[in-house]
Amino acid sequence: MTVRRDFQESGRCRSDLLIGRDEALIAAREQLSRGGSVLLHGPAGIGKSTVLRTLAAEYGESARTVLRCSATESESHLPFLALADLLGLALDEVSAQLPVAQRVALEAALTGRGESTLQRDGLALRLAVLSALRALAAKGPVLVVADDLQWLDTASTELLGFAARRLGDDPVRMVFAGRSDGQEYDRYLRASTPDTLAVRVNPLTHSQVAALLEHRGYGGLPRSTVREIHRTSAGNPLYALELGRALAESPTPPRPGEPLPVPTSLRALVLSRLEMLSDDARRTLLVVSAGARPTLALLHEAGRENAEAETAQAAALGLLATEPEGPAVRFAHPLVSAALYAEASAQERRAAHAALSTAASDPIERARHLALATEGTDPEVAARLAEAAALARDRGAPSVAAALGQLAVRHMPADSVPSPDEHRLRAAEDAITSGDLDLARDIARQVLDGTAVPDERVRAWMIVIDTAGHAMTEVDSVFPQALADAGDDPRLLALIHYQLAWRAVLVEGDFAECRAEAARAAELAARGGDRHTELMSLSFQAQTETLMGHPDAPATIKRALKEPQDPEVTVHHNGIGSTRFRWLIMSDQLPEARATITTLLREVRRRGSVESEVHFLRGLAETELRCGHCGRALDLARESLRLARDTGIGEVASAMLAALAEASGGDVDRALALARESVEQAEENGDLIYLSRAQAALGYARLVAGDAPGAVQSLRRARELEHDLGVDDPARGRWQGDLAEALVRVGEIDEAQEVIDVSRAHALRLGRESVLAVLDRAEALVRAARGEHDAALAQLTSAQDRLAKLGYGLEEARAALALAELRTGPPGPTPAPTSYDEAARLFRRSRALPWLRRVDAATVPNPAPQPLVQQPQAVAALDGLAAMERQVAALVMEGATNREIAGRLFISVKTVEATLTRVYRKLGIRSRVDIVRLAAGRHTK
Repeated sequence: MTVRRDFQESGRCRSDLLIGRDEALIAAREQLSRGGSVLLHGPAGIGKSTVLRTLAAEYGESARTVLRCSATESESHLPFLALADLLGLALDEVSAQLPVAQRVALEAALTGRGESTLQRDGLALRLAVLSALRALAAKGPVLVVADDLQWLDTASTELLGFAARRLGDDPVRMVFAGRSDGQEYDRYLRASTPDTLAVRVNPLTHSQVAALLEHRGYGGLPRSTVREIHRTSAGNPLYALELGRALAESPTPPRPGEPLPVPTSLRALVLSRLEMLSDDARRTLLVVSAGARPTLALLHEAGRENAEAETAQAAALGLLATEPEGPAVRFAHPLVSAALYAEASAQERRAAHAALSTAASDPIERARHLALATEGTDPEVAARLAEAAALARDRGAPSVAAALGQLAVRHMPADSVPSPDEHRLRAAEDAITSGDLDLARDIARQVLDGTAVPDERVRAWMIVIDTAGHAMTEVDSVFPQALADAGDDPRLLALIHYQLAWRAVLVEGDFAECRAEAARAAELAARGGDRHTELMSLSFQAQTETLMGHPDAPATIKRALKEPQDPEVTVHHNGIGSTRFRWLIMSDQLPEARATITTLLREVRRRGSVESEVHFLRGLAETELRCGHCGRALDLARESLRLARDTGIGEVASAMLAALAEASGGDVDRALALARESVEQAEENGDLIYLSRAQAALGYARLVAGDAPGAVQSLRRARELEHDLGVDDPARGRWQGDLAEALVRVGEIDEAQEVIDVSRAHALRLGRESVLAVLDRAEALVRAARGEHDAALAQLTSAQDRLAKLGYGLEEARAALALAELRTGPPGPTPAPTSYDEAARLFRRSRALPWLRRVDAATVPNPAPQPLVQQPQAVAALDGLAAMERQVAALVMEGATNREIAGRLFISVKTVEATLTRVYRKLGIRSRVDIVRLAAGRHTK
């Protein structure tokens, strides 16, 4: 197939296409030269693909293997297609090195043969992709190039992201490009390595647009026209070139000062160029626009006999681009496809879909085209669509299932069994699974507007409530209507009372009422023969009783574990497996808790349940944090937060847990930012259950940061919230020891002792041994403050030993630090470093970096104060920093956090940290505070 020269040559050979891209290229090249990965993002047509091709050409020469894919919107619903583009040609090279289960799953996914799905073979597929990349990397550097990430199918994104997060030091670099209109590119990062640098490709300036037009042969246009082109295109190079082309070819150019003789919509411009095509070529392009993955072979199967010549004609006009690595026929820009499809008549569109309904090989795609080719109701078409929706659901593509379900309804007779509303509700549930809450809510409202069947109405109300998440105040008015629709049907009432239990704790902050509603729901479900809802209600009741410290919790857990069980409830994030995990971790059974949550996480990943995966990632991170494995906990917490933000599910809880992990093993500034974010979001949602935990996380982060007054403020608030909730079990939030320690540091000794006494009474009643040991550690600080030195030493020694036996590594290290501080006495010019050796060893074992920094600070002799003006060499060194180092240092002087610096300079937090390390080394200093001091010294001169 013949294509325009524009699309045949790499960006490296087209210097005109790189006008205005120096900043993006420099940042990307610097990142790639360090062995990192790059994500290019920006709006459609901004030039991301051009920069991507340039980088791929430059760095592809040094790579042994280059893997490429470029997705399109029409194929984004088909699982594994992007993965097939990436690994299809390399499969033969690595398949022999994969374990049999992984090889079979991967081959089935890439070839479309067999029954491999992300839901059924999730773990095998994930490990297969990781193993394949590692096998290729073992033979030499690998470069992964992916364009149009916004159209990457969900399954491929999940598998690629799973592998990317685990590649570690393997020589695999990734260069991705994805569409974003602002800064909403975080969801693309889940498909890349954790250290990926996001580089925004920005609009061109007026002068850059003028230079681009000049290079492309449109330099004869008046300056006023060029200004209008820049204004109309908003600096988008694709739009600017299309406008320039049209104006240059127009027989009557506009007069100076007159508006452009074309609409601002690119669609209209594209349609004017379509008029240059023959009728047959336009029909062929319409089939291309309707298809999911059009190829010349597919076009022939669809009856387009002269596809080569007709697509060549379109390519000569710049409407089509071809990928040299594959046979796909692609439009130069998605707007071309959209404009062509929209301009076609309904009859023309139906004819295109009819042709594709027999030509397409995938059953999902055939069913979709058949539906779009059919007018009115047709039971056979509706049945095929329902089957296709079930297949998509089984493949782990719920968004596709939701779309197909809605298409099925369009072709379903009103008297169908199951009813059209049943299919609508299933589509809404698929939409919830895929994270499209707005769509689910809209479908449920549509059902409510049209049905009088109580079962369907109550089910629709439950969907409306589910889509509210933790912001249940938004759906308060739903409950009376749902109760009215349910009448006296115990099965329907059980569904409502289960949601009322959630409302009681999230909105009212009343655990006692929550427990009563959950018990009521379980009883109603049992009467109605709904074992699923009964088990979910019993699980929630048991979890609530566990958090309350209620004596009935063990008995309720036993009831929830009785047969018959429901496999879906067993692994649900609000099911009995999750409740049992919570009981284990609060009862200090850490090995059993880890085994339980690991099994749950593995199963929900196999099933493709995103919400449960987010929840169980948090649970595993919390377990590792309790065990003192701070590095592992930090990785898991960050993964949970990324997934939560990608899907909009559980963001408050994930930010809260990530704050705890960052404060223990990562960056304290980031911990504070995440904790504040979780507090603000919980307050905005009216989410009292997580507001208390978010305040506790903020208090802990402030304590680690050395802000004892701030820690007291946050932890007092957490205490008030838990008291109002009716939470008596101190193992729920585990903030009591931190509050007592912070109170000692601000001189509130009596209040600290009162916190310890009240918490100890509850811990003794419930047998919370680790809480008792932490409270003893805090009480030793109280005794030391009162001058009871020997008693404090004995209590600390005992607490450290008990925490070590229970397996609480971080708490053990904190006890060792308190012992060292007590033995050393107040900070002075000559501390005894050996007193801190044990604490340093334990913190190092836990990878508790913020705490380790506190040990380092305590063991550094305090020099006699020196006037800041007596540091001329260090001050002068500020001027010797590199440009990026000076920018970072300047923002530190303004008080910006690492995250804020990263956002302002469009670099990653990791790059900020690395830059600061170089600054410290060059200036001979140790911390951010020293930079501020140097700045103050400069100003005093």
